[in-house]
Amino acid sequence: MTPRAHVLVVEDDTLNARLMDRLLTSDGYAVQVAPDGEHALDMIARGRPDVVLLDVQLPGIDGFDVCRTIKRMPSTRLLPVVLVTGMAAREHRLAGIRAGADEFLTKPFDIEELQARVAALLRLKRYTDELDSAESVILSLALTVEARDAYTVGHCQRLARYATSLGEALGLPPDELAALHRGAYLHDVGKIAVPDAILQKPAKLTAEEYEIIKQHTVIGERLCGNLRSLALVRPIVRSHHERYDGSGYPDGLLGDEIPLLAEIVAVVDTFDAVTTTRPYRAARPVEAALAELRRDAAAGRRRREIVERFVELVAGGQIVVVT
Repeated sequence: MTPRAHVLVVEDDTLNARLMDRLLTSDGYAVQVAPDGEHALDMIARGRPDVVLLDVQLPGIDGFDVCRTIKRMPSTRLLPVVLVTGMAAREHRLAGIRAGADEFLTKPFDIEELQARVAALLRLKRYTDELDSAESVILSLALTVEARDAYTVGHCQRLARYATSLGEALGLPPDELAALHRGAYLHDVGKIAVPDAILQKPAKLTAEEYEIIKQHTVIGERLCGNLRSLALVRPIVRSHHERYDGSGYPDGLLGDEIPLLAEIVAVVDTFDAVTTTRPYRAARPVEAALAELRRDAAAGRRRREIVERFVELVAGGQIVVVT
């Protein structure tokens, strides 16, 4: 049995709250009512609704601020919010748009319009949830790859921390920082198709085995599919083994043809590989890893300014290395 959609009504006017409660309950929704913004945020934190009907003129925190708070938090930013207001002025609607509202209802509201808007937003919420579920499956695959090799446990978490710290230092916007975090987890997801005998081989790979390993970038990009939430992640997965001098794989990209986010993950991936024990060699000191990155930059294999910024962050203690 499909669970009922959960609607949160945030309304300090008792009569309006009862009317919306009755209408939405008769449509089959589970309805909760909050009398003000503070209670609403608490209820959202404790049990996330599927859509919020939010009055603008509330005691204490007004509806604009509540909406901003909802849209600012990563865990609730995709939660659909309908601002319900008697203020029809243009500046009020613009304030609602800036706060991140998905829809507007003007008081006194039309009953059929209320029902139609809630139904439309719930359909959108279902589609968003399906995308989130698909992304979760892919992330689980990535962690499965990591778990296959005892030597790489914790690798994805370290890369996510290193990459986002470097991205922040480079002044990247929030969407690209989020892509770095996801990309760090997903960069090797294509290794799900690589046999254990090759993935965990304690000796040097043969030419044929190396060709199989190289395919993980292409396979990983394909596994990410066409999810919009992974649009900035796919180039990381495909291109994190490219080199600035064109000697990398799978496409032999040269110089600035390599996506910046992929280059960032490549730098921190190299650093983590050197500073942790692998089947084919023991871990080396942080200083040795930084020296290797600088040699790569001097030889034209890595973008010099990214390597130098990362070295500064590690040397200055802004990035704490866990080995």
